[in-house]
Amino acid sequence: MACLLDRLVGDPPGLLHPVQVMGWWIGVLRQRAEAWAGDQPWRLRLAGGLITVLLVGGSGGLGWALESLARSRPLIGQPLLLLALASCLAGGSLDRAVRSVLVGLGGSKAWADSDGAPEASQLERARACLAWIVGRDVEDLDGAGVLRAAAETAAENGVDGLFAPLFWMLVGAGLGGVGLWGAPPIAGEGFLPGPLALAWAYKASSTLDSMLGYRRGRLQWLGTAGARLDDLLTWLPCRFVALSIPLVSGRGLQAWGQVGCAFREGRSDPSPNAGLSQAAYAQAAQVQLGGVNHYRGERRLKPMLGVGFTAADQAGVERILSLSNRLEVAWLLMALAIALLVDRVLAQ
Repeated sequence: MACLLDRLVGDPPGLLHPVQVMGWWIGVLRQRAEAWAGDQPWRLRLAGGLITVLLVGGSGGLGWALESLARSRPLIGQPLLLLALASCLAGGSLDRAVRSVLVGLGGSKAWADSDGAPEASQLERARACLAWIVGRDVEDLDGAGVLRAAAETAAENGVDGLFAPLFWMLVGAGLGGVGLWGAPPIAGEGFLPGPLALAWAYKASSTLDSMLGYRRGRLQWLGTAGARLDDLLTWLPCRFVALSIPLVSGRGLQAWGQVGCAFREGRSDPSPNAGLSQAAYAQAAQVQLGGVNHYRGERRLKPMLGVGFTAADQAGVERILSLSNRLEVAWLLMALAIALLVDRVLAQ
């Protein structure tokens, strides 16, 4: 139900989002941490560790409390729980944001495969939409660069924004799931953190990484703990994505043969997860990703992924989005099958 709500509604503008609250607290804690630590690396590392414990532990604890409310006062707590679970997922928002970039470029025309170029006004609209969802500089990107950036963010954020929180949500459902609307109680219910507790804890670590996880200035020490925790919590779901995406690629045994290639290509990226997630999508969608990016004017060469395939065009971006849509359904069906099997085993 949370996945469906995410796809249908997403994150309505004007409504306060839990990640915004997390971001506010990170800003407050960072200001106080830097005032105490100054430029001393050991103090900054210690302060970063404390910020991570407070934010991740506090977010998980609030999720756990809301799960308890859903059990004790279901008429109030269960709708709130459903909304909170949906807020952890960014599948619908990511899909709409990436498609807005394609619309900005002019809709159906795949500029990366054509001899022409988008009009200046189209390119400006596409860059403006792209700037909301990527960290790289977009001012000088041409049509092909915009399409590649859209494909890469759809692949990387498909893991960070959708499948990693969904993974921890499903783990929480198995550990301390909340029986909703008359459902029978689940073993361990109430004694272990459930789906919202783990999903909010993950979103807190992800938000810490996105705000503090940079290798510059004081952040190279202050953001270490949050970045390492985010890498750790994303490691397993990222690999589940890489292993399961051939199920929905529609290319049979050929797709399974490319899993090893995705793991080999992904290792060339300094990030333990970003490279693999992009490589898995590149192989499944048969598009080439990687190349030169610029961040705050600094040139960075990203490893080439999906070598031998054509450059990302509009059709390639849409294939990546479609893969995420189908894989989300596949994960839910697999989770349902596992739950029914466990239920049958426990009933015997």
